[in-house]
Amino acid sequence: MMNDLMKSMDERMDKAIANLKKEFATIRAGRANPGILDKVQVDYYGSTMPINQLASVSAPEPRLLVITPWDKGALSEIEKAIMKADLGLTPTNDGTVIRIAIPALTEQRRQELAKMARKMAEDARVAVRNIRRDINEDIKKLEKAGDISEDDSRRAQEKVQNTTDRFIGEIDKALATKEQEIMEV
Repeated sequence: MMNDLMKSMDERMDKAIANLKKEFATIRAGRANPGILDKVQVDYYGSTMPINQLASVSAPEPRLLVITPWDKGALSEIEKAIMKADLGLTPTNDGTVIRIAIPALTEQRRQELAKMARKMAEDARVAVRNIRRDINEDIKKLEKAGDISEDDSRRAQEKVQNTTDRFIGEIDKALATKEQEIMEV
């Protein structure tokens, strides 16, 4: 019973970390990264789709993204979606591909991106703490029901806290890496 709870907690916390890293990939840090466009949704024939389902996105140069749609009719829709996404990027369409030159970041923009990254990290910390709270409640329910002893309950809660601290540390480390990447000129 306790092993299942601990395994569930680890899996849920791992997902929170993976989600944070995925969100960090969408923050541009001055280098071209196809992940920047992952959140861009394109209206295509009446349905909304992620850009990577309509085209291949590549970074042939450090400051250039090239989007090659599989259907040339989607070019203008993809271009509109990128403009609407408010990423601070200006696409240029040559009739077959869309090129996006990644401009150098200003100091002010770097600080805004770092602030965004800190908010994402805080959201991940909150998610991890919520998982901790849920698991601790489950442990207390087991103790009340008489399924585990008070000592086992206390040990389990200490283990939950140690695991939470470890995951919060991972979040802090990921944030520090991302902030360093963003502030790098």
